[in-house]
Amino acid sequence: MLAGKVGGALWAPLLAALLLALLTAGSYAELVTKYPKAGGAAVFAERAFRRPMVSFLVGFSMLAAGVTSAAGLSLAFAGDYLRTFIDVPPVAAAVVFLALVAALNARGISESVKSNVVMTIIELTGLLIVIIAGAVVLGGGRGDIGRLTEFPPDSVPALAILAGAIIAYYSFVGFETSANVAEEIRDPSKVYPTALFGALIAAGVVYVLVGIASSVVLSPADLADSSGPLLDVVSASGLGVPDWAFSAIALIAVANGALLTMIMASRLAYGMAEHGLLPTALSRVLPKRRTPWVAIVSTTAVAMLLTLVGDLSTLAETVVLLLLFVFISTNVAVLVLRRDPVEHNHFRVWTAVPVLGVASCLLLLSQQTAKVWLFGAILLAVGVVLYYVARATPRHGAGAAAD
Repeated sequence: MLAGKVGGALWAPLLAALLLALLTAGSYAELVTKYPKAGGAAVFAERAFRRPMVSFLVGFSMLAAGVTSAAGLSLAFAGDYLRTFIDVPPVAAAVVFLALVAALNARGISESVKSNVVMTIIELTGLLIVIIAGAVVLGGGRGDIGRLTEFPPDSVPALAILAGAIIAYYSFVGFETSANVAEEIRDPSKVYPTALFGALIAAGVVYVLVGIASSVVLSPADLADSSGPLLDVVSASGLGVPDWAFSAIALIAVANGALLTMIMASRLAYGMAEHGLLPTALSRVLPKRRTPWVAIVSTTAVAMLLTLVGDLSTLAETVVLLLLFVFISTNVAVLVLRRDPVEHNHFRVWTAVPVLGVASCLLLLSQQTAKVWLFGAILLAVGVVLYYVARATPRHGAGAAAD
C-alpha cells in the first residue's frame, strides 16, 4: 500500500508517522503518570470535559478502531502468506481466522498473553529476516539503493509522504492501550515514559529498516502489486529462507496482532457495558473461565462483517481516522487538566507538544478519503444508537452474572 503512495521512499512516511505518533505519546505519558489509576483516553476525556457523550465517543472510537483493525488483519492473514499453504477465498479464510481468534480469546487472558509472548518473538524474527535480506542484496552488489529517493511520477514528495503517513501511522497505533495497565506498574512516573518512548522508537527503527530493505530489493510496482510484499522481498533476496517458513512467521505475526486487538476490543466492550454505556448483555461472562463471551462474540461478528464490506487499505485508514479523534481528545485533555494539580511528581511534556499533537491529527484527518469518513461515521452512528439503548434499558445488576 505504501509503495503506491511514495514509490521507493518507503522510509519517509514511516519516519514521519513515528514523529507524529511521538507527539501524542508525550500527552499519554503525562496523563498516565499523573493519573496512573484513571484508565485510558475515555477516562481522561471524562476528567477534562465532564460530558458523558464525549467520553463515550472517545471510548467507542477505540472499540470501533480495535474491531476494524482486527478485520484488516484477518484480510492480511488471508493474503499471499496463507496461499503459500492453501488456496482458499480470502474472505472465507478471514472469517474462519477471526473465529479461531475468538476461541482463543474465550479461553482466557492467561492463555492469550502466553501465546502473545511467543508470537511477538516470532514476529520480531520475521522483521529481522527482511532487514538481513536487504543487507545481503546490498552486500552482493545487487538491488537499487537509488529507489530510496524516488517518488511516483508527477507527485509532490511532501504530499506523497503525508498521504503515505496515514497508512504508516497504522503501524504505530496500539501504544494508547498501554494506559489501561499503568496502575500495575510499580513506579509509573519513571517507568512508563521510558517504556513508551523506547518501544515506539525501537519499533520505528525496525520499520524504517524494513522499508529500506524492501525498496532496495524490489521495485515500487512489485511491492504495490503484492499482498505479501515481505515474502517477495525475502524470496527475491536469495537468502535461502523457504517461502513456507517465512509465510508461517508472517501468519503468526498477523495472528498476534489480531489476538491482542480482539482482547482489547472485547474487554473494552465488557467494561463499557459494566458502566452502563453499552447494553448490559455485553457484560455476561462464562461461568468457569469468567471471559466476556457476549462481548467476544459481538466484536468478532462485527469484525467478520467488516471483512465483507472493506478492503485492507480502507480498513487500515478507518482505524487511523477513529484513533485520531481519540488522540485529539487526549492532547486537548492534557492542556485542560493542567488546572488540576496532583500531589505526586509526574512526567510533564512541553506545552507545545500537545498543541502540535492536535495539529498533526488534524493534518492527517484532512488527508482521509470520503469513503473512509463514511466508514467511520457509520461505526460511530452505531455507537450512539447503542449508547441510547443502554441508557433506556433498566439495569438489573446482572451484567456480570454468569450464564
